[in-house]
Amino acid sequence: MAASLVFARRTSNWSLARDVLRGELAAIKAAGTWKSERVITTPQAAFIKVKDRDGELLNFCANNYLGLSSHPEVIEAGRQALKDFGAGLSSVRFICGTQTIHKDLEQKIATFHNRDDAILYAACFDANAGIFEGIMSPDDAVFSDQLNHASMIDGLRLCKAQKFRYQHNDLVELEEQLSGASDARMKMIVTDGVFSMDGDICQLPELCDLGDKYSAMVFVDECHATGLMGKTGRGTEEHLNCSGRVDIINSTLGKALGGAAGGYTVGPQEVIDTLRQRSRPYLFSNTLPPPVVACASKVFDLLMDGSQLVDKLQWNTEYFRKHMNEAGFVLSGQNHPIVPVMIGDARLATEMADEILAKGIFVVGFNFPVVPKGKARIRVQLSAVHDKSHIDRCIEAFVEVGKNKGII
Repeated sequence: MAASLVFARRTSNWSLARDVLRGELAAIKAAGTWKSERVITTPQAAFIKVKDRDGELLNFCANNYLGLSSHPEVIEAGRQALKDFGAGLSSVRFICGTQTIHKDLEQKIATFHNRDDAILYAACFDANAGIFEGIMSPDDAVFSDQLNHASMIDGLRLCKAQKFRYQHNDLVELEEQLSGASDARMKMIVTDGVFSMDGDICQLPELCDLGDKYSAMVFVDECHATGLMGKTGRGTEEHLNCSGRVDIINSTLGKALGGAAGGYTVGPQEVIDTLRQRSRPYLFSNTLPPPVVACASKVFDLLMDGSQLVDKLQWNTEYFRKHMNEAGFVLSGQNHPIVPVMIGDARLATEMADEILAKGIFVVGFNFPVVPKGKARIRVQLSAVHDKSHIDRCIEAFVEVGKNKGII
């Protein structure tokens, strides 16, 4: 009986939705913005292999900023945790999903950022989904940069606070909004530290000044800054010489910090305690698996032991940007290892990325809706695992394809 009901539904109610979706998918393909997933058959590293393709590819599109995704000490920490603590806990944190390693990692995160406490999530997307609804009410107001990450935008949609959106890095408009919201009980300025599609950096000292002037908290998403920005990888605060001025930081364990999964909020004790009581993604999601926790914990040990990887990443970034600029490419960003090579046309960006791939360099074209129409680009991401010869090969491939396509 159940099978016949399912079949009947598929042949009647489903048919209209199917036709709508097929039409929308066809339009995406016709626009040249179809996103295909290349299947990797190796660990994340400088060189990777892709399914149905011979030979290795030089990887320039991962968030593996410090090259720690496949670091032997990180892998071993995960293996040991799998043996000692199991594959997972089959529970949320407040029931029976908190182990000693979870509390240890939260303390390491708080120590790393010099804050009171931290709370772990399954992903930073969840951290951003939980923070605003958890602490902001209809009596409060949030002020969000226009180019903030989608996870922050979705998180803000969930909360009932008054919402204001200011033009990207426009401090004048932000101040006007802050001054006009004097009746708000609490105010919060919300920004990315590094904007991932453009590689540019927020004006954090000035944002903190406005926060002080208008009694507004400052919240920063540091997913593309933690571990790699600043002399010791403490992020945008350290990079812009304003350490300790940000009230709340959200970040990820899935990029520079080992690349597995997980996110966190770090900040004042009262904020963290409130999130443990109210944050829906925390209360209703399984706890982070022990191997993931152990891998991230080992990464923090490595980071707090020295800044050699941060230094190498910075050198790689400066070298690549310098030589790509000299070749005539238009680059976005501010000396960050995210280096958007601006193309403009979506189809041309995809074609260029495919031709560069054919030369053994793994990069990906970004187009609408990930970036605005007319601003398609190939986003290159440097890593500390790259050496000079790797970067030279990448530049040579871009120059050859760029000349053939009339970009330079």
